[in-house]
Amino acid sequence: MRFLFGKNWQSYAKSALTQERVDHARVAFKNLLGDIKIENQSFLDIGFGQGLSLSLASEAGAKVLGVDIDSDNLEALDVTYKKVGLSEKPNILIQSILETEGLDKPELKDGFDIVHSWGVLHHTGDMALAVKNATSLVKENGHFILAIYNRHWSSLSWKMIKWFYCFSPQIFKNTMIALFYPIIYVAKWCVTGRNPKDKMRGMDFFYDVIDWVGGYPYEYASVEEMKKMVEAHGFKCMKSIQANVPTGCNEFVFVKE
Repeated sequence: MRFLFGKNWQSYAKSALTQERVDHARVAFKNLLGDIKIENQSFLDIGFGQGLSLSLASEAGAKVLGVDIDSDNLEALDVTYKKVGLSEKPNILIQSILETEGLDKPELKDGFDIVHSWGVLHHTGDMALAVKNATSLVKENGHFILAIYNRHWSSLSWKMIKWFYCFSPQIFKNTMIALFYPIIYVAKWCVTGRNPKDKMRGMDFFYDVIDWVGGYPYEYASVEEMKKMVEAHGFKCMKSIQANVPTGCNEFVFVKE
């Protein structure tokens, strides 16, 4: 049993992805990449979701491929790439990053200059294997960019909540969202000091709450745990950005040595 991320991304892309949000995401994406050259580079987006990062990489001149387990994301991508301003839909491949034998497919076997996976690998059900497979697709001197949920004392409780949501009938799901929406809204405002609806990247707040409450499977790691996990595969951490809320995503940029 897993959360249907693709259905949530479909709703977001159709009803909440505005031009302002695209512009904000473009700025956040450029800031995350920093000085990393992307034009004419091969770019793999693992878990492309609604396709925003994938489309922005294509817009920036990269040779892109998106991989996702959820075919429902295709409909979201059909909306997103047009809103970004692309004339052609980015190339995609539907498969799980956990399918080790699938890494030899022609689309993947040569590796990539940049492998990007934002807020995805902790939802696979086996984060360690997902990281191992993802890092194996990075070329020498290439970059691995990812975001992973931070470990916090409340993480196990959230894992139980997410499990309960996914195994509940729809009426319970709706009730949980109604209950958690104001709680998460107030908590985020208190921690960050700004309106949670003013998001620079990802979904708008309503769809973010659904994603957060229902996002199962769910794993997490501290900054140091994540650095150790990736560096064990021959990488060096160039940059890490601490989550702005305790259970949010820490962001990382690694280079393959």
